[in-house]
Amino acid sequence: MDDWNDRIRPIESVLLSENWGKLHRNVFDYRRSDGTWQRQIRETYDRGDGAAVLAYDPDRNTVLLIRQFRYPAWKRGHAEPLIEVCAGLLDADDPVTCIRKEAEEEMGVTIETPERVFVSFMSPGSVVEQLHLFVARYSPADRGGDGGGHESEGEDIEVLELPFPEALAMIDDGRICDAKTIMLLQHAALKGLVKP
Repeated sequence: MDDWNDRIRPIESVLLSENWGKLHRNVFDYRRSDGTWQRQIRETYDRGDGAAVLAYDPDRNTVLLIRQFRYPAWKRGHAEPLIEVCAGLLDADDPVTCIRKEAEEEMGVTIETPERVFVSFMSPGSVVEQLHLFVARYSPADRGGDGGGHESEGEDIEVLELPFPEALAMIDDGRICDAKTIMLLQHAALKGLVKP
């Protein structure tokens, strides 16, 4: 099997923008499967890695989701706020610490024993971010706050506690169209964490 590192020769990487994240223009030579070399140019966006968690209550067959305005989705023509699992950037935290903090901030719930499901590239054609995906049990006793996020960070989050079958139906009818949320809800259905 090929060592893929031997098939890529970086030529240059130019920083185009550094605001919330870093946008680079990358030039490299790539050795194709037929052995020929081809010069390619790709832009990559790096805002850091993130983590997301689906909080579920198997006793009541519910999940906790959030609804929030996402400017890029709105700009693309999606007029409604997105319904999503709780998520955030790692910053200096490890993934478990990140989702515990985000769950308290966004959903007002304490997560004790998160279970790591997988790590995924969400848009590998241009975004370098890896997303650490978790599921975690919760109960009404774990909901100690209102959630809502931090106003100083521009967050205006609504917490949704939904019956699991309704959340799955929202994928089918398009009300849930966020990839990480779809992945975690389908994982919960496949693993029988809650009843479809």
